[in-house]
This record gives sequence, structure tokens and C-alpha cells, in this order.
Amino acid sequence: MGNCTAKPLANDNDSDHDVEFVSGNVQLITTKEAWDQKLEQARHDGKIVIANFTAKWCGPCKMIAPYYCELSEKHPSISFLLVDVDELADFSSSWDIKATPTFFFLRDGEEIDKLVGANKPELEKKIGAVTKSPT
Repeated sequence: MGNCTAKPLANDNDSDHDVEFVSGNVQLITTKEAWDQKLEQARHDGKIVIANFTAKWCGPCKMIAPYYCELSEKHPSISFLLVDVDELADFSSSWDIKATPTFFFLRDGEEIDKLVGANKPELEKKIGAVTKSPT
């Protein structure tokens, strides 16, 4: 199971994102305000949110990113967010991220499930489980 242990904030000032991290319906979150806005929008629309806490330097994150984007297109009823743990370090640490990628499944802003690691079958299984749950 692939995952990367979270490392301290890198000071390389390289904020370029590889294209494969953000495509499909995945929305990149770069500020706490954007996070709050997306969660409020999802709550208003009755959508589940999946937040992928990731890092550009993490091999397994790069591996699963295209699949995450693909899932975002297959499941338009879910809001797919991407958070770079280096760009939003303080915010990420408030979620107690120990490894990347970490996927949080949220309903009405509350965590309903979590997956640590780049496990495609488990990610798809959890998406199936949360989409079948009654709201």
C-alpha cells in the first residue's frame, strides 16, 4: 500500500502543480477560505466531499492522482477536493495528516470516513459506500 510519511514544510517556493493532480472535476484548495466555501457549497447542495491531502514530492500521490481525477468525472454527485500539504501546512496539520495521500470523506463538514494510502480498490469501495448511504 503506497503512502508517504508527511514531511515538514519544504521551503523550495515551487508552487507549480503537475497537471495530472488537478483535472476532471477535482478542485484545488489553496486557502482556508476556499475550503470553507467548498464545504458550505457541498452542504447546501447535499453533496459528499472527498478531500485528498497530497504532496507533489510523494510518489504514491502522483500515482493515484489521475485515478482520483477519473473518479471525479464518474461521480459528479461528489465534490472532489485536493489539498497540497506543503502549501496549506498549518491547515493540513489541523487535520492531523500523518501520511500522504490521505482521503477524508465528509458529509455536512463532518468526517464520515478516511483512507490513508494510494489504495485504488479501497478508495473506489469507500466512494461506493458513501454514495449509497442515506443522507
